[in-house]
Amino acid sequence: MHQKTTQVLIVGGGPCGLMLANELGRRGVNAILIDQKASTAFSPQANATQARTMEHFRRLGFADEIRAMGMPEDYPTDIAYFTRLTTHELGRVSLPSARDAQRLIKTMGGSWSAAELPHRVGQKFVEAVLYRHAKACPSVELAFSSRVVAIEQSADSVTAEIEDVDSGPRRQIRAEYLIGADGARSLVRRHLGIEYSGNSDTNRDFMGGRMLALYLRSPEFYKVCPYARSWMYCTFNAERRALLIAVDGKGEFVFHTQVRPDEDPNSVDDTKALDMFRQAVGTTIPVEILSRDFWLAGRALVADSFRSGRMFLGGDAVHLFTPTGGMGYNTAIEDAVNLGWKLAAVLKRQAPEALLDSYEAERRPVAVRNTGFARAFADSIGLYRPSPALEAEGKAGETSRRRAGEYLTNHARAEFNIPGFTLGARYDGSPIIAGDRAPSPPDTPTAYVPSGKPGGRAPHVWLPDGRSLFDCFGFEWTLLCLGDRARQAGEFSAAAAKAGLDLKVITVDDEEARDLYESDLVLIRPDQIVAWRHIANSVVDPANVLAHAVGGTVNDGQDELKGRNPLRSP
Repeated sequence: MHQKTTQVLIVGGGPCGLMLANELGRRGVNAILIDQKASTAFSPQANATQARTMEHFRRLGFADEIRAMGMPEDYPTDIAYFTRLTTHELGRVSLPSARDAQRLIKTMGGSWSAAELPHRVGQKFVEAVLYRHAKACPSVELAFSSRVVAIEQSADSVTAEIEDVDSGPRRQIRAEYLIGADGARSLVRRHLGIEYSGNSDTNRDFMGGRMLALYLRSPEFYKVCPYARSWMYCTFNAERRALLIAVDGKGEFVFHTQVRPDEDPNSVDDTKALDMFRQAVGTTIPVEILSRDFWLAGRALVADSFRSGRMFLGGDAVHLFTPTGGMGYNTAIEDAVNLGWKLAAVLKRQAPEALLDSYEAERRPVAVRNTGFARAFADSIGLYRPSPALEAEGKAGETSRRRAGEYLTNHARAEFNIPGFTLGARYDGSPIIAGDRAPSPPDTPTAYVPSGKPGGRAPHVWLPDGRSLFDCFGFEWTLLCLGDRARQAGEFSAAAAKAGLDLKVITVDDEEARDLYESDLVLIRPDQIVAWRHIANSVVDPANVLAHAVGGTVNDGQDELKGRNPLRSP
C-alpha cells in the first residue's frame, strides 16, 4: 500500500480543518487535509461570522475578501419578528449593513473596541475562501473525496488508512500528529472512545428538537413581504414557528422550522416542506428547493477530552451547540487558531511538546462557557410562548402583539449584540499564562470589558494615524512597549532569538493603550492573547517569560512550570 508522510494530518474540511490548514500553511508546516465530501459546503450552514473571527481573518489577510461576500454591501442585517411574514410585524432590531459596519468600526469603543465588526455571511462562502487560501500554501495538500477507514497511533506517529470515495484505492498517510475536525459524528473521536458531556435536553417549542433546514430560492418573497428587508425573519403563529435567513440578499434563503410532535420527519418531502414554508410566510409563492436536511437543536455538549496522545480534536468533534448566538463555527475557528501556532512551535522545535497540553486546558473551558451561553439564548427564545390571541383581530390581538414585540425585541438585543460572548473568552488558569493578581473582568455575553490582564484577548485601540493596533502586531510573537523600555526590549529580542522565536517589538505612544493594558511592557501570543505583562517593581527575566509562554522551563531548566507566574511580584 502506498504511504505518504507529513507533519500534520487534518481529518475534516469544514471551518476548523480549513482554518487549521491556513494556520499551519502560513508557518510552513507540512499538512494534508482530507474530507470525504467532494467540495466545500453547498448549503449556507452557519450564517454569522463574529467579530473575533473576523479579526483572525484580518490577521491572515483576507477579512476584506470575506466581508465582500454574502449579501450586497448595503443590505441591512436587521432581525425582525412576525406572526407571519406577510401579516403582522411584531418587533425589529436594526443592525448595520457591511458598508455601514466598515464606516462605524473606528467610531465605536467600550464593548465594541474591536478591529472588525461581525459579518453576516453563509459558511459556504467562508469555506470557499479558506479553501482557496489554504490551497495556495505550498506546504498544504487538500484531498477532498477521501475518507479515513483506519487509524493506528504509536509513540512517535499516527498512521491513517485513506480510501478514495470515488474509485476505492487505499493509501496510508503517516503523520507526527492527527487532528480530528470531522464534525459531530467524528470518526476520530469515536476511534479514541471520547464521549460528550453536557445537556441535550430538547424540550422546547423552538430550537429544541428535530429541525428542518431548507436552502431555497424565492426572489418573489421580497415582493410579497410588505416590510423592510431583514437579514433574519422570525415567525410566531399557531401553525409554524420558523426563521428565514437571507443568504445573498437577492432571493436565496435558509429556512429553519422545528418538526412538531405530530409531524413525522420521515414523511417530510418537498411538498410537505413547502407547506411548512407557506405557513410561515402566510401565502403561497414560487419556491425552488436547493437542498433539504434535518438537524437536532437543543444540545450543549462538550467532549470529555480534546486529546489522546498525538491525536487532537476540534470544532464540532468536541462541542455541539444550539446555534442561538451564532457561536458554533466561530468557536471552531478559535480551536484551530489556538492549536495551529502551538503545533507549529513544537514541530519547529521552538517549544517542548508540553505546550500542546495547554490546548485542552484553554479550549475546553471556553467550549463549556460558549455552549452554556448559547443554551441560555435558546431557552429565552424557545421557551417563550406568545398568547393565543397573537393573530386575533381587535384589542386582545393588538395587546398580545405588543407584549410579544417587547419581549422579542429585548431578546434580540441580547442575542445579537454579544461583544462579551465573542471577545471576552479568557484562558485564566492556563499553564502557559503568567497570571497576575488583578481580578478578571466580568464575563457576560452582552458586555465586553477590555483588560490587559494575561489570559484574554489583547485590548484593541485605533492609533492616531488611523491604523489598528492589531495590524502592528507580528504574525508570531509581539512585545508591546508602552513606555521607555528600550533596554528590556533589547533583552527580550536577544532571548527570543536564542530560543528560536520570531518576536516583533513595537513601541506605541498612546495613552488609551497604556491605560487599557495597565502596563508598559506586554507579551502577546501569536493568537493575540496576552501571555504576560510587566508588573511595576517586579524583576523581569525575558528568558523565563518566553519559556513560560511556550510551556518550557525556567531557572535554567531546574523547575518545571506548573502554571504559575515565573516573575517575582511584590
